[in-house]
Amino acid sequence: MKISHEFEVERPIERVWEAFQDVPSVAQCLPGASITEDKGDNVYAGAVEVKLGPMNAKFEGEATITPDHENHSGSIIGKGVDRSGGSRGQVDVEYRLAGSGEHTRVFVDADIKLSGAVAQFGRTGLIEEMSKRLIDELVYCLHGKLDAETAEEAAAIEAGDVKGIGLFFSSLVTWIGGLVKRLIGRMRKTTP
Repeated sequence: MKISHEFEVERPIERVWEAFQDVPSVAQCLPGASITEDKGDNVYAGAVEVKLGPMNAKFEGEATITPDHENHSGSIIGKGVDRSGGSRGQVDVEYRLAGSGEHTRVFVDADIKLSGAVAQFGRTGLIEEMSKRLIDELVYCLHGKLDAETAEEAAAIEAGDVKGIGLFFSSLVTWIGGLVKRLIGRMRKTTP
């Protein structure tokens, strides 16, 4: 499943790029993510806990980050296994920053591969909708870290809890609303 996002951070590109290089700090801004070990050479061990309605999955694995400082871009390749549910996940992410004055646009393209029970949610489009909501939380948290006046204040800022059931149902409602709009649009095109 391919997902693309873009968002704006109200800071100059060099400041945003610098923030992106602090991987443990960025991980604090992703709900459910934690880094358990810096293995060196931009390889990190960690976990991502996902709550999809009644299902909980905790993917444990590694991510390799390859930054391209000259072009303000990079890639992330992550793999994980949910030992309790038997699901597997892999994500290949390409990101780039583009700046103009005090504003930086961040472009993210991800290719997500899921297997096992959690893959059922990917087929419905809910994971795409939920990823949009998680990106919103990332942006909000990142702004907070960039606004902090001291390193201690920045370190204390973390992503808020995203409630699994609430996120699942609000995403479901948004997805169904989009489906209904597309159906109505098709009906209007076919109606004389």
